Amino acid sequence: MSKYVKNLVSDELASRLDGVDEALLVKVVGLDANRTVNLRRALRDKDIKLMVVKNSLALRATAGTPLAAAFEAVEGPVALVWGTEDIVSLAKEIIRLAEDSEYEGFEPRGGVMGGEPLTPEKVKEVSKWPSRSEQLSLLVGQILGSGAQLAAQI
Repeated sequence: MSKYVKNLVSDELASRLDGVDEALLVKVVGLDANRTVNLRRALRDKDIKLMVVKNSLALRATAGTPLAAAFEAVEGPVALVWGTEDIVSLAKEIIRLAEDSEYEGFEPRGGVMGGEPLTPEKVKEVSKWPSRSEQLSLLVGQILGSGAQLAAQI
């Protein structure tokens, strides 16, 4: 591939990833065509985007962005996934799909959260955290709980 074509492709990738600060890397090698279509459909239903990209082009396209940390130490073919309301919801969905026997060969390979690279073990740990909506519901419950106690005592 000529340098001109590489620049065009990396510019296109950079425009697609504009505004994306947190994403995960997954391994999709080993999935046949039918399973890949089903996987993409399942991700699309959850508003998650999946893009298979060459590592060197992705590193070139994400240079100077928070996503660059994800591609610095990656070896082998990977796909980039991003979307949903927060990184915790994304990690939960990726771990759920990786544990599904239908998608054998699909597994998390890392990612980036807050500008810091994630390992596959850290992605599993993040998936156990409460999501943004769960955190908000806990906060509202705590705020309303003390108000309800006060109203009951009055």
